[in-house]
Amino acid sequence: MGFLRRVAGISLRDKVRSSVIREGLGGEPLLLRVERSQLRWFGHLVRMPPGRLPREVSQARPAGKRPWTRWRDYISSLAWGRLGILQSELVDLARERNLWGSLLELLPPRP
Repeated sequence: MGFLRRVAGISLRDKVRSSVIREGLGGEPLLLRVERSQLRWFGHLVRMPPGRLPREVSQARPAGKRPWTRWRDYISSLAWGRLGILQSELVDLARERNLWGSLLELLPPRP
């Protein structure tokens, strides 16, 4: 944001919100950028060869009594809600790199 503030010629003393600066410069909303980044990382995990540590960690099922939610379940609900992709089709689509990248570019901003 420091770079964007300098480009816009606005200092912190002007007390202008970051979202207003991003909109004024034509940047994408922060939440949209985070969601794209999460979905992009999911695509990397799906395409990784078996045995790579990040893939193994993402598929791990820890033992214990503490309830927890899986990161992959969050990503599948994000993809279903925002892109309309079913969980059964999610992994197959993520394996095709070019198709997955084009889907991420079509991700609409949140209302």
